[in-house]
Amino acid sequence: MSVASARIQPADLERIVPFEILLDRIAADRESAWIVCRRTLHAAPEPSGEERLTSRFILSKLNDMSVTARIPARGVGVIADLKIGAVTDSTRIIAVRADIDALRMPDRKSVSYASDNSGLAHACGHDAHTSVVLATAELLQTVAATSQSSELPPMHIRFLFQAAEETAEGARWMIGDGGLDGVSAILGLHVDPMIPVGRIGIRYGVLTAQVDELSICLQGRGGHAARPQHTTDPIAAAVMLVSELYQAIPRSADALTPTVFTVGAIHGGTASNIIPDRVDILGTLRTTDAGTRQKVIRLIRDRCEALARGTGNAVDVQFGSPMGSVINDALVTSAFEAATGQVLGAESVVQIQAPSMGGEDFAMYVEQVRGSQMRLGCAGIAAEWPLLHSPVFDIDERAIAVGARIMARTALLLAMIPRDFPSAPGNS
Repeated sequence: MSVASARIQPADLERIVPFEILLDRIAADRESAWIVCRRTLHAAPEPSGEERLTSRFILSKLNDMSVTARIPARGVGVIADLKIGAVTDSTRIIAVRADIDALRMPDRKSVSYASDNSGLAHACGHDAHTSVVLATAELLQTVAATSQSSELPPMHIRFLFQAAEETAEGARWMIGDGGLDGVSAILGLHVDPMIPVGRIGIRYGVLTAQVDELSICLQGRGGHAARPQHTTDPIAAAVMLVSELYQAIPRSADALTPTVFTVGAIHGGTASNIIPDRVDILGTLRTTDAGTRQKVIRLIRDRCEALARGTGNAVDVQFGSPMGSVINDALVTSAFEAATGQVLGAESVVQIQAPSMGGEDFAMYVEQVRGSQMRLGCAGIAAEWPLLHSPVFDIDERAIAVGARIMARTALLLAMIPRDFPSAPGNS
């Protein structure tokens, strides 16, 4: 299949034109209810892996729409299937994913819908993601219920409300629970406070960084703070190592290839007058290129071995929980772009120029099926809108209806394309 045919074509857009007025009318009628839904979720955040009330709330909303849904056996997350027309085993399944967990941090906003759960906050916008996907389900269900059977071909849309994104566990759970079974393409979104409401960010190809968690254990001989000569001083060695890696990694990676190494925690010692025998260092390595990743991992291992020889400490380095990059498929990304053009106009499409160095377990889905994640502009008119993971993060709530209108159109486009999808994801 040619590069051109691997993207949405004008003829594809014509297929959803008959439903545009209905989609927008429903959105206008239901926008205030969707905002209430979002505020309800925002006030009741639950941490990763513990989203039981959130899952039951989502299930209730879907049941009210007459959309078949279930909570997997682990008790968190929801899988819902909307089947339109004479769906068969060969009908293409388009999945739409939202993450539902919150962060372990305070919510310090002075609003009526601030978190009621101390130490927990939807500061990453997952309440908005959930609301957009619930609204998308309502839009598509209403279109199906009000359209003549001859107007819509058989379609199968699956909605995945995923737990535990912040701990990078939930996508794996959802896949294990059958969320991707039979899926041809998957759609995702993330709110972006760097983009104003009414605009959508897209990127073809690599969207987010590969993330590796790193743990380094320095084990040696401790002793009295007055006599460091009798110790191997693991704290001094740890300070040397962190400083050396912070200098060496940027100088070893291609400056044109984004690479970020960050130490997030150093643990060691119990008192001011005791040199401990162990120090633990925790951090992350974020890369956007496989060759650079391997080069930096080798450098870290080599520097740890050299430090061990030079200081007399045993240095053990482990890389764990690798999470790949979100690599946006060309066909699915072009569907987002075309749908945004219909809803907001082509001038409202923001072409993201460089990958984010953040991680996102949506990557686990696109490793198996073609997919794309859009950035939903959520910044209001304030000069400096609060950023993600801020204790005062919020969204301009007009973004919910905008996101639902675009997501519903994108799902319809991909479900209604008459030709077969290319056999493998592409990023041209």
